[in-house]
Amino acid sequence: MIDFKGRRIEKAIILICIRWYLAYPLSYRNLEEMMAERGVEVDHSSIYRWVQKFTPKLEAAFRKSKKHSVGKSWRMDEMVIKIKGQWRYLYRAVDRDGQTIDFLLTAHRDKQAALRFFRKAVRQHGLPDKVTIDKSGANTAAIEALQEETGYKIEIRQNKYLNNLIEQDHRAIKRIIRPMLGFKSFRSARITLQGIELMHMIKKGQMASDNNQNLSATAQFYSLAA
Repeated sequence: MIDFKGRRIEKAIILICIRWYLAYPLSYRNLEEMMAERGVEVDHSSIYRWVQKFTPKLEAAFRKSKKHSVGKSWRMDEMVIKIKGQWRYLYRAVDRDGQTIDFLLTAHRDKQAALRFFRKAVRQHGLPDKVTIDKSGANTAAIEALQEETGYKIEIRQNKYLNNLIEQDHRAIKRIIRPMLGFKSFRSARITLQGIELMHMIKKGQMASDNNQNLSATAQFYSLAA
């Protein structure tokens, strides 16, 4: 259970603000106004602190026991994110059915960054049989290094058409971050993107639990804090 003790605002309101911010293209000031219309006085900076404090705990609860298994055919790509006026890179992968495999925010786009992403994804899901990427030499080198580390043969496909699936999936993330007008720090970006990806996975039906079969995506999110 996630501990909300000592908060002036009740747990339900905190979770509503976190969910709305991560699920919809809203700013913190938008949420401050929306709460005020509902008779709840909360400063936008408080909502920011809630997102930063509780998002990692919610995502950890999701990963620990509630994320569906994914397929062995991966589509991997990276998208650019602006942080303090500089471009950073969000590595992402989905399987052939569009289910999110994993994601990783990095400062650089190179072999080492791609290899870090693959190691993170493999820890959660095991090794893939094949990976579809673009023409990036860094991504190819990272997969080759992973094969050398593990001794496991991975088919590498470089096909832009087959990678349309991950490129389309990027759009759901871009739609949410657009009103944020850039992140102010790498840490806050990493945590916020964790939450956005979490909500995206829940919406795609990737939360696995026997008693969640008939729950809405909203209810599934709230169950992570129970």
